[in-house]
Amino acid sequence: MKVAIMGYGTIGSGVAKVLEINKEVLTERVGEALELKYILDLRDFPGDPYEKCLVKYYMDIVKDKEVKIVVETMGGVEPAFTFVKAMLEAGKSVTTSNKALVADKGSELMEIARKNKVNFVFEAAVGGGIPIIRTITACLTGDVIEEISAICNGTTNYMLTNMEENGSDYAEILAEAQSLGYAEKDPTADVEGHDSCRKIAILTSLISGKAVDFNDIPTEGISKISATDFKYAKAMGRSIKLLARCEKLGDTYSCRVAPFLLKPNHTLYHVAGVMNAVYIRGNMLGDSMYYGAGAGSLPTASAVVGDMVFLARNIDKPVKIGWDSEKLELADPAMQKYKYFVRTSASQSEIENEFGKVDYSTLDLDDEVGFVTAELTECEFKQRSSALGGIISVIRLA
Repeated sequence: MKVAIMGYGTIGSGVAKVLEINKEVLTERVGEALELKYILDLRDFPGDPYEKCLVKYYMDIVKDKEVKIVVETMGGVEPAFTFVKAMLEAGKSVTTSNKALVADKGSELMEIARKNKVNFVFEAAVGGGIPIIRTITACLTGDVIEEISAICNGTTNYMLTNMEENGSDYAEILAEAQSLGYAEKDPTADVEGHDSCRKIAILTSLISGKAVDFNDIPTEGISKISATDFKYAKAMGRSIKLLARCEKLGDTYSCRVAPFLLKPNHTLYHVAGVMNAVYIRGNMLGDSMYYGAGAGSLPTASAVVGDMVFLARNIDKPVKIGWDSEKLELADPAMQKYKYFVRTSASQSEIENEFGKVDYSTLDLDDEVGFVTAELTECEFKQRSSALGGIISVIRLA
């Protein structure tokens, strides 16, 4: 069976490597060999083992009726969307690791796949090497998923772990993460939570069966987290993690991406470094967690190749994986309830005048005080904190 890869970067080259290293076992599992015929990339790779497969024009793949499976690992929405759409319309099944594409154009591409009796799958788009998509769409179909909480960005988790362990400040640890290749030159998508937002939008779409617009999910990153925040967290016996969360609320879901203070008994408290984890609560199963490498060449490529095997086994059988085009109206985020940890320059009398009874967390700092509120809605907290003033930072508790 002839296959093609679009994008020969970290993940695309990893896919080629997995296809070669695991050639025999893949042939056994599929029933025939998966032969790499094309690699689409504008760059040249002189001396590369797959140099003979390189093409620069996507229509070369579209026109070749021998190619039945296409891998998209280019990243971004365009030109990936144009290329993937053309492949599906040409009767080729596609797997992608591109969360931006799936979050933005997933509904449309799934509909195109259905019309052309092929499959569009995206296991690697959320948890990298963690098999979370098929777990939800195949293994947990007997459950109503009531909650998902995920650490699904290795860059931010690495940074927060090192800030906690070494007392580093944000700018210092970002520079280190960039030097090690864990953070991009422009880290905005990771550190501001956009990457995690797209991933929880995909997961919420899967469990609801409707399209979730990632723009509707309130999102905060870690760029405002400081070494002082971690000193308070340690004093409180907690850790700070960037969580992407959704929770069932009636006929819809309530979503948010933000840093949270976790207790040691929280399922995600011990997830450290570049590792990712997804916690799921089902109404029948109860609690479960899926842990592993959320990024990297071979872990992500492993998930992509797993999709290729699935596509090869279902080459003439369209399988419904995904959601309908109808948009899901998310619950009002202003009504979400949390306890909040607040650092402020206001006095204790001013704090208690606005928030009533609170639990103080002090570091004996002359110019500020930290406290934890009672449970409040986002709307109530915003009103009271605005009236208090002098806010230095706010982190929710989970």
